[in-house]
Formats: sequence, C-alpha cells, structure tokens
Amino acid sequence: MKLENRIAELIAIGASVTANCQPCLQYHVDKALENGASDLEIAQAIDVAQMVRKGAAAKMDTFASTISKTAPSHAGASTGGCGCS
Repeated sequence: MKLENRIAELIAIGASVTANCQPCLQYHVDKALENGASDLEIAQAIDVAQMVRKGAAAKMDTFASTISKTAPSHAGASTGGCGCS
C-alpha cells in the first residue's frame, strides 16, 4: 500500500513543523499544493503539528525540570554523549 502523494505531503508538513524546519515546511507546502491539497488541509496539518509540538515540548520541559533538580553539577561531563553536538 502506498500513500497518495497529497497525503504524504500533508504528513511531511506536520513533520516539518514539529522539526522546526522552515525550508522543509515551505517545500512541503508547495508540493502539497502541487498534489491537490487545499489551503484548509494544509492549515489543518499545521494546526495538528503545532498541537503535537506543544505537547511534546511541555512533556520535555517537565522532564528537564526534574533532571535539573536532581542531577549533579557534572551531569554534562558524560563521555558517551547523545550526538546532539
């Protein structure tokens, strides 16, 4: 089963918003329009993505506040790292 291009681009719009990638968002909005998505569908995809991002950020903020209260001062000195930097 393969997703219709319009649906795939709407999903990509959501992913772009949650990833905070402006060039990706513009690209996928343009591609969604080319594939028949309406302005309303694009707006709805953006709205859903913003809700997801907001929820995820709130959960991370809560988690981060518990870590910062319990972590020793050398918490950033790990040699393993997470790959972010």
